[in-house]
Amino acid sequence: MKREHLKPRVYHSIAEMQRAFGLPQPLHPLISLLDFNKVRITAEMLADTFAMDFYNITYNESAGCRMRYGQTTYDFQVGGLFFSAPGQPLTGIQVSETTLGFTLLIHPDFLRNYPLDTKIKQYGFFSYSVTESLHLSEKEKSVIEGIAGNIGDELETAIDELSQDVLISQLELLLNYCQRFYKRQFITRKSINNALLEKLDQLLNNYFNDETALLKGLPSVQYLSEELHVSPRYLGDMLRALTGQNTQQHIHNKLIEKAKEVLTFSDLTIGEIAYQLGFEHPQSFSKLFKSKTKLSPLEFRASFN
Repeated sequence: MKREHLKPRVYHSIAEMQRAFGLPQPLHPLISLLDFNKVRITAEMLADTFAMDFYNITYNESAGCRMRYGQTTYDFQVGGLFFSAPGQPLTGIQVSETTLGFTLLIHPDFLRNYPLDTKIKQYGFFSYSVTESLHLSEKEKSVIEGIAGNIGDELETAIDELSQDVLISQLELLLNYCQRFYKRQFITRKSINNALLEKLDQLLNNYFNDETALLKGLPSVQYLSEELHVSPRYLGDMLRALTGQNTQQHIHNKLIEKAKEVLTFSDLTIGEIAYQLGFEHPQSFSKLFKSKTKLSPLEFRASFN
């Protein structure tokens, strides 16, 4: 008898989630700060996969010890900050008995009629996985904890006509600092990301050389991220930091390199090359090739004869 696949529990409100976890009710129905010095988050609370209809920002000092990229585990001695968007299933979150940090929960309704309602969707780290946490230096940690403290103080202040404006401005400041710190992380961990880039290039080389493209079509961003064990958004942001191009542009560049090789050293027709590289229609291949090289495939081949 097959075991029934259970869907993750979805928490529709912050109050519902905190009640389920046995935590105090939030001071505001649409935004809540859980300070781990004041409330205890246990491994049992996070053992099952669950999802929330609101944004989550969690700083967990004990989560900053280990991170996996593909099949390799890297150890870090600083804290980890991770994010999740509404509806994103959460699993594999590890905490210890001495966990320090905080969790900030923001319901999308809290952002309505503010520019941040649209802007928050542009922060790529809300689509990263837990293993792609932001690891803070001591100075960065002080900045983040200071802003979180400001939010906590404001939530404990009597609500007035400026309360939401103040909280929104603090939240946007927090997110902008996180954006800055992630850009720093891509640079300071360049050796790790270069290793990931090398794996990506080898994956693409194999894809175009062993006829996978002929059988499966053009490689997708989703396929590559799954093979590399990273989230699609993290892969794209990492590539932009290293190369200035997103994943789709990187795929196209590798494809054009392979196309030039085949055009130069083989007698295959343009149609045969297009199908070999994963295109359904030769016209699509010719259009992409010309947009990248300013020459048609035939013009490029003729330039070597």
